[in-house]
Amino acid sequence: MLQPTVPPCGSSARVRIRGGRRRGVMFRVLTFLLNAFTLRFVSKELIGVVNVRLTLLYSTLVFLSREAFRRACLSGGTDHNWRQVINLLWLTLPLGVLWASLLVCVWLWLLEVPDPLTIPHYGPAVGLFALAALQELLAEPLWVLAQAHMFVRLKVVAESLAMVAKCVLTVVLVVSAPQWGLYIFSAAQLVYTGFLVLCYFVYFLRFLGSGEANRKYFPLQCVADLLPSSVEGEPVIDWTLARLTWSFFKQSFLKQILTEGERYESFYVFFAKVLERGRDVRQQKQEEVAIAAEVLECLLKLVLVIGLIITVFGYAYSHLALDIYGGSLLSSGAGPSLLRCYSSYVLLLAINGITECFVFAAMSKEEVDRYNLVMLALSISFLLLSYMLTWWAGGIGFILANCLNMGLRILHSLFYIHRYFLLSQWTPLRGLRPSPLLLLALALSAVLTALSEGVFCCDGGWLLRLVHIAVGAGCLLGVLVTVLLTETKLVQFVRTQLLPRYGKKHT
Repeated sequence: MLQPTVPPCGSSARVRIRGGRRRGVMFRVLTFLLNAFTLRFVSKELIGVVNVRLTLLYSTLVFLSREAFRRACLSGGTDHNWRQVINLLWLTLPLGVLWASLLVCVWLWLLEVPDPLTIPHYGPAVGLFALAALQELLAEPLWVLAQAHMFVRLKVVAESLAMVAKCVLTVVLVVSAPQWGLYIFSAAQLVYTGFLVLCYFVYFLRFLGSGEANRKYFPLQCVADLLPSSVEGEPVIDWTLARLTWSFFKQSFLKQILTEGERYESFYVFFAKVLERGRDVRQQKQEEVAIAAEVLECLLKLVLVIGLIITVFGYAYSHLALDIYGGSLLSSGAGPSLLRCYSSYVLLLAINGITECFVFAAMSKEEVDRYNLVMLALSISFLLLSYMLTWWAGGIGFILANCLNMGLRILHSLFYIHRYFLLSQWTPLRGLRPSPLLLLALALSAVLTALSEGVFCCDGGWLLRLVHIAVGAGCLLGVLVTVLLTETKLVQFVRTQLLPRYGKKHT
């Protein structure tokens, strides 16, 4: 059974992770409520432009500019020449400028521009969202330093405070100056990235040269070490990492086309610190391989159980959830059907995120290059499927295309993991086999909640809605009890690794 001590992360890091999760949940709940309030003051068209066009521009720019650098520089944990790594990471900024120049042109001149009478200020908003992305890249060297040295609390606090500031500003401006339109969301995005950068720089200004940094043998001594520099007689950058970055860069471009760059960075960091890239399982330290295998098995079981629950209950409660969250603005039309399909996609997305984190942490540079060809084939097939299925079924067809693409990527990762552990005693893919009783409980819940939706939801008033909610709560309770009774290894993993209360007791 997996023990609570995970050597690569250290006990202090585990405590920070547990506390960070609690803060993260609290801030996300606040963010959810603020967003629900905002939805009632803006038009459906404005929401669409912000959440699709502008957010896609922002996420694409930052992903293409930094993803490859993150994956390469986090390989091997802290065992680097950090002066060379810092120099390499600062290349994200000029690369971001190049991508911003290209993507802004695409968004302004190749994509269809919204009607300026309905959605004014689109051009300036595109430029401001690109500027926000470049502003966030200023913190990239500090982000990698924090992740490599397990400063998990810093990441959680910085992102949570930045998100709260963004939501509060959005609400204030939407209520007081709704005529500003897209300028509201552009200003909020700039505040978000500005808070991120400020938090990281303030933390490292206080940390570098402190007694805590000296006790931890932190590789950098002063603020000047965070800036690009060179030492006579050694390369400016680590060329091994630079070549690995190039391999990941070719892959990240295709991955962005396929998935918009989903994030499972913390899991990738863990596997990258435990495993030695490109080595056979028999050449690894067996104690660390055992830890990686058991963590992988438990993570797969965890995301599988959570994903199945979301899929089952998402079908019967999508309409109600959208109606409560955004009113008829979201619950009318195709919204509930899209959310039902997306609930199933979440399951595949979660499994793929975990499996690819392991695969990318274990692959050698040559294997990454070969996988780039697989990604190229998948990107072509995805684009063709998206076109055909969207023509056939609209937005639902696009989600189906994503599901098929994600399923193929999962199969590739499963084959790799199977081969990786084939000559060892570990079988982490057992995590994808839930207990028969759990499957039965989920099937019964699916039937009962679907019948409940047909009888009680959602036009009969709040009393019948509450009955529907009560049916779902009872079914969910039954599923959770089944998990506690049948998935004992998963429960032990959650209890020893995730719950903050146990973390305090253990500390």
